[in-house]
Amino acid sequence: REPLQRITGRMFFRGLELECRPGVFIVRPETEVVAGVAIEAARARVAGGAAGGPLVVDLCTGSGAIAAAVAAEVPAARVIAVELADEACAAAVDTCEWHAPGRVRVVQADAAAPSTLAGLDGSVDVVVTNPPYVPAGALEDVETASYDPRLALFGGGEDGLDLPVALVRRAAALLHDDGLLVMEHDAGQGRALREAALAVGFREASTGQDLTGRDRFLRAVR
Repeated sequence: REPLQRITGRMFFRGLELECRPGVFIVRPETEVVAGVAIEAARARVAGGAAGGPLVVDLCTGSGAIAAAVAAEVPAARVIAVELADEACAAAVDTCEWHAPGRVRVVQADAAAPSTLAGLDGSVDVVVTNPPYVPAGALEDVETASYDPRLALFGGGEDGLDLPVALVRRAAALLHDDGLLVMEHDAGQGRALREAALAVGFREASTGQDLTGRDRFLRAVR
C-alpha cells in the first residue's frame, strides 16, 4: 500500500514534475482544479492592468505545488508561499526555485497567525490554500493515513474546520476589496465555510466542484 509517488520519488501537478519526499503531502488531482481557479483570477488581474502584477499568497503551501504553478502559469504574478512544517517548507523552496527561480518567496510561519504577512494586509489580490481540513477520524484510505504527514491532514475539531475557518479570517485581512479567496475543503464542509466567509466580511461565497462533481472548494470575494 505504498503510494507510487513515494516509490518513484516523483509527483505531477498541472504539468510540473515535483520531487515526492517523506514528510510532505502528496499532491492530488482535485487540487489542480483549485489552483486553476486561482490562476484564472490572477490572469484576469493581469489583463485588467494590475499595477506591478497581481499579488498571490498561497497559505499552507506544503510541497509548493500551487505556488509554483501560479508563478509558472502567470509570469507577471508576485507569489508568496507560507508553510509551517520544516520538511514541507524545504520542499517548497526547492520546488519553487526549480520551476520559477527567484519568483516565489517562501515564508516559514503559521499561516493563520495575524502576524504572518501582516504588512500585506489589505493589499493581496488572490489568496489560495489547500489547508489541513480532514475531520477527526475521517481518513478514507490506508495510504493517506500511513504516508501523508498528520500536520497536513487534520483541520482540527471533530468537523476539521478549526484551521480552515481561521484561514478564512486571515484571508479576509490579507485581501483588498474585490480580492479572491480559493480554499480546498472536504466535501461536507461547503456550507460551513460559505457561512464563515460571509461572517467575516466577504460579500460573495460559493462552492466549486472537483473533477468527480463533489463539493471541493470555497470561492469567496472580499
